[in-house]
Amino acid sequence: MAAGYITDPAEIYRQSFATIRAEAELSRFDTATANIVVRMIHACGMTDLAGDIVVSEEFAAAGQAALVKGGAVICDVEMVRHGIIGRLLPAENAVLCALSDPRVAERARLAGTTRSAAQVELWDAQLEGAVVVIGNAPTALFRLLERIDEGAPMPAAIIGAPVGFVGAVESKDALIANPRGVPFIAVRGRRGGSAIAAAALNALAAGLEGHG
Repeated sequence: MAAGYITDPAEIYRQSFATIRAEAELSRFDTATANIVVRMIHACGMTDLAGDIVVSEEFAAAGQAALVKGGAVICDVEMVRHGIIGRLLPAENAVLCALSDPRVAERARLAGTTRSAAQVELWDAQLEGAVVVIGNAPTALFRLLERIDEGAPMPAAIIGAPVGFVGAVESKDALIANPRGVPFIAVRGRRGGSAIAAAALNALAAGLEGHG
């Protein structure tokens, strides 16, 4: 075994978070939001991510309240769903992804859209009071905003962090420009991803440890 590297998990986390707080510009965030941003940075290793994060003032409180009330966590892809740490959730919250639902492929074909967007049609039963976590599919974020405009149930909060080169920038800009009254956190630009999105949700839940 090679010598000279840290093997204590707690110390690795301590040093990682200390480095992030030393290097990232977090002064514009309140304490609860800064903790979320630190976790998002930890998931990608880029301290300058803080500069691209846009968050509504009430996001942390609204997201945590939704989890305490038992709201579902709705994910755009399985990678996000598998990144959610279940033991942190305060109310045995359902963690859902409808992408593999057998109805989705046909809906996508008929609508001429992606499966990621088509699945949003199936979210309605769980959407009210839910925290929606989008880390991969811009079309899912676009369609969620359209569904809210069409009268779908209102989620409690949106984590908007789809990654990519086609639609990612525009979908997040659409959320930031008009979040439809839903508290949100988003990552401007091309960056994002399943790990960052899941980290934001886990940070929300982690902030509740000991309160459930």
